[in-house]
Amino acid sequence: MTQQLQSSPTIHLQFLDICYKVKVGKISGNGVIRGLFRRANYMDAENVIDQERTILNGITGMVQPGELLAVLGPSGSGKSTLLNALAGRLPEQCFTGKVLANGRKMTKTVLKRTGFVTQDDVLYPHLTVRETLIFCALLRLPKNLSRWEKAAVVDSVMAEVGLCKCADTIIGNTFIRGVSGGERKRVSIAHEMLVNPSLLILDEPTSGLDSTAAHRLISTLGVLAHQKGKTVVTSVHQPSSRVFQTFDTVLVLSEGRCIYFGKGSEAMRYFESVDFRPSFPMNPADFLLDLANGVWQQDNVTEKERPNVKHTLISSYNNLLASKVKDACLDTPLIKGHTPVKSLEPKEYRTKCANSVNTWFNQFTVLIQRSLKERKHETFNPLRVFQVIAASLLAGFMWWHSDFRDIQDRLGLLFFFSIFWGVFPSFNAVFAFPQDRAVFMKEQASGMYSLSSYFMARIVGDAPMELILPTMFLSITYWMCGLKPELGAFLLTLLILLAYVLVSQGLGFAVGAIIMDAKQASTVVTVTMLAFVLTGGYYVHKVPGFIAWMKYISSTYYNYRLLIHVQYGHGREIWYLLGCFQYRGKHASCKFIEDDIEGQISTASCVGILLIMFVGYRLLAYLALRRIKA
Repeated sequence: MTQQLQSSPTIHLQFLDICYKVKVGKISGNGVIRGLFRRANYMDAENVIDQERTILNGITGMVQPGELLAVLGPSGSGKSTLLNALAGRLPEQCFTGKVLANGRKMTKTVLKRTGFVTQDDVLYPHLTVRETLIFCALLRLPKNLSRWEKAAVVDSVMAEVGLCKCADTIIGNTFIRGVSGGERKRVSIAHEMLVNPSLLILDEPTSGLDSTAAHRLISTLGVLAHQKGKTVVTSVHQPSSRVFQTFDTVLVLSEGRCIYFGKGSEAMRYFESVDFRPSFPMNPADFLLDLANGVWQQDNVTEKERPNVKHTLISSYNNLLASKVKDACLDTPLIKGHTPVKSLEPKEYRTKCANSVNTWFNQFTVLIQRSLKERKHETFNPLRVFQVIAASLLAGFMWWHSDFRDIQDRLGLLFFFSIFWGVFPSFNAVFAFPQDRAVFMKEQASGMYSLSSYFMARIVGDAPMELILPTMFLSITYWMCGLKPELGAFLLTLLILLAYVLVSQGLGFAVGAIIMDAKQASTVVTVTMLAFVLTGGYYVHKVPGFIAWMKYISSTYYNYRLLIHVQYGHGREIWYLLGCFQYRGKHASCKFIEDDIEGQISTASCVGILLIMFVGYRLLAYLALRRIKA
């Protein structure tokens, strides 16, 4: 690994009296039925009873460089919340107590040297292991390192965590075959190891792994702690006996309270001292988890869960261990200030951290490269390409060399363009941000890039790929249907259609970013496009006054008018050509053109409004993402 990444200060982590409470609203009896019909009732003061739930209650402990601390406890005991507090992922105002690194409050410099591995492996499925880590390195490593040096760091980290054999295998997911579960977890760890973190925090890294894979993973973490001098904190749900022996220090939680903190090798001896011992030889981790759940096996008979077991364990800890643990934390020279912080965070290192931030343009460039590499598999999915080609051929045969004078058929074809390329891109784009949310939130928390660089890379990177399929569609359909046989008319029609695709895509982006739920957002965008289509000017001409305003916010309405302008131009000669004068104001086929000729909405206005929609939808999506970030 390069010299720039070797000189990082060690971190001695202390956490003192960590408490975390949340308010839970409970509906009173007389408000439940009405709440089913009126959401507002949930907010009525007379129907809502505020309850406070304690997630963590006075958790104290410490972990030194070169140690592996394991947080054990049943589901809902507060393990993940504690790890989020230690990693600086919870706002300080949300919990009480102190989290100290080298005797001082957590600073941005320390947080940059902290790696946090979430329980779920949030990775892009179509990228290989090497590509995933390369893009991460380009975003997270100091800007003064060359691309070759960053690639060297990636190779070093892959060798460190045992990923060399699967370096060129895609990550995969439930539907795409890729690396194994253990390898995927190692990729998540390598993701954080790229910055050579002094503190590494992992939330249940062994979830979903078999016993052997879990032992290999924890052994890797032990090597990082013991040989590399890292401070490692991990939560483990149900470790095997081999895994338990790897832990240097163990913290056991039960309903947000601590029932043991100390060396893993001394845990069984402590519980025996308070008259809790297994009736037969068993995995120490299983025994500790039974106690944390309030279940105690005695005389080969499993007693039912009893509240007094937890109460006894908590009382024993408070009387026997709590004061010793707190004194041990407070007696460290770092807390008393005997060791100056300057020696732990040298000026040279702090300067490197300050200068290591990549520029906005560099972030944008890397993100757009990653987006193009990942999205091409989705955009050019064989089923999607088949769908577009099949629709173009079907339309081409249905309107095969349609007669220029058959205005009803021609208007139907142009409106079909508007329907298909309004619904198709908007429905696809609505999934963009909800699907990316987990990756975006994880990388934002790590400070990999700014929101604006991510957003611009996403919308700019998606645009060219989204325009290839409509170009292919129109190139087939336009000439099959015998539309205006001029190259200029074809290019102008294509330009209008591509602009309309981008507007529809922006609508999908906005709805997806605002709702951030794929199913709900797809429903909303479908209903919205249905309203736009119905008011687009083809199906209904005499729209009731109370809903007539909707056509002026319909992108379909403006696109349809522009397509007609290209094919039939302006002026009254269209009526002479089609013999519509005698039907003026009566024939449905002529009504739309008649309104256009009389100048209700000009071509320039249509273009201007579509441009406003193009910018407005994307601005709305950006503001929605800022809200989610906050």
